[in-house]
Amino acid sequence: MNRTTALFLQVVIVLIGLAALTFLLGGPHLEGRNAHATFLEIYFKDPFLAYVYVGSIAFFVALYRAFGLFGSVRQQGSFAPESVVALRTIKRCGLTMIGFVAGAVVIILINGDPDDRPAAVFMSLLATLGSSAIAITAAKLERRVRSSVGGMA
Repeated sequence: MNRTTALFLQVVIVLIGLAALTFLLGGPHLEGRNAHATFLEIYFKDPFLAYVYVGSIAFFVALYRAFGLFGSVRQQGSFAPESVVALRTIKRCGLTMIGFVAGAVVIILINGDPDDRPAAVFMSLLATLGSSAIAITAAKLERRVRSSVGGMA
């Protein structure tokens, strides 16, 4: 992998992280039922929002590990044995996000507004497809990198 490409991917990861953080922190203020709520009401009286924040930890861990992975690629010019561990972590984070999304769907189906359920299930499907793509890509790349660095880790 080219050093410039690795740097570009690191910049993209930072931008994705900033966009996700902005959405997580700013999104609840724009939501219909929270449009005129105080900070206390938004962040401390909504258990589903707390669930989303806990579930997003896996996303940010995966971004952090991907940033480090591309940083080591940029420094060394190729994948190192530590890359296998980073890719395995990214794969597990993708699977964890799928689990949290599935839990969110159950919460929405049980407690959610009947008018919002179809849109929520569709958005959950999109998040699951994205998380699945990340987990599958990380698993395939992990196997490839493990075989190229000599089966370490």
